[in-house]
Amino acid sequence: MPELPEVETVCRGLNKATSELTIIGAEVLLSRSLAYPDVEITFTEGIKSRKIITWHRRGKYLLAQLSQGWLGVHLRMTGQLLWLNRDTPLQKHTRIRLFFPDHQELRFVDTRTFGKMWFIPDDEAPEAIITGLQKLGYEPFSADFSEDYLRSKLSKSRRPIKTVLLDQSLVAGIGNIYADESLFKSNIHPQTLACDLTFSQISALRTAIIEVLESSIEAGGTSFSDFLQITGVNGNYGGMAWVYGRKGEPCRSCGTLIDKMKLSGRSSHFCPQCQMSDNKEILVK
Repeated sequence: MPELPEVETVCRGLNKATSELTIIGAEVLLSRSLAYPDVEITFTEGIKSRKIITWHRRGKYLLAQLSQGWLGVHLRMTGQLLWLNRDTPLQKHTRIRLFFPDHQELRFVDTRTFGKMWFIPDDEAPEAIITGLQKLGYEPFSADFSEDYLRSKLSKSRRPIKTVLLDQSLVAGIGNIYADESLFKSNIHPQTLACDLTFSQISALRTAIIEVLESSIEAGGTSFSDFLQITGVNGNYGGMAWVYGRKGEPCRSCGTLIDKMKLSGRSSHFCPQCQMSDNKEILVK
């Protein structure tokens, strides 16, 4: 699933390509890709003639502020937004098409069909329609995501820290890839209970989360599976990853082979040496 860096990369690409452009039409090829309104003609007529002012990212959601109303997108597992010439042959799993001047279009392509799109009229708030927005925690780049905030949340949880980091109500946008990467950078074993983390570990974890996300955004995200930038280009962070997707390969820090385990139904990649449960002081360089 695209995580914060991938969605942020798409958001920046959309702002470059579509800001101040007017949607002149739309076509829905799979009705269940619409979350709201769920009637195709209502969606296509509602969004027609709306100018895109700017795109925002909130967690893993994309929100386009329109001249009237909002357009919301969640890519889920395999969703892609591609900015193309209208003559480009349709990809097999194209679900929704938004048409723009000069024969350009934005295609929503989604193999597994879990992704969703919303058109929100100007008399409604996005949070009222996209209810998942109400449950999101702080953004990791915001001032609210402080050591004190993180400490207060983690001290109350007896869940493994890897599981806690995937909880979008704690911090918005982190998924499996960047939870693994952040735990490695802060030398914390994924099974460590959140409430057992020391002050120094929590501080290191917060710093690692921010640094890992910034590095991935700079690299254009990660393309381990379906993620593409809006121009169809892969993200480059995968080649830089510390542990994710590297089972059996040597740790970039100590040379120990990267291991993988299942935790709360999700795969967790880690270094058995750098992330020993009692290794609390040595930080990855």
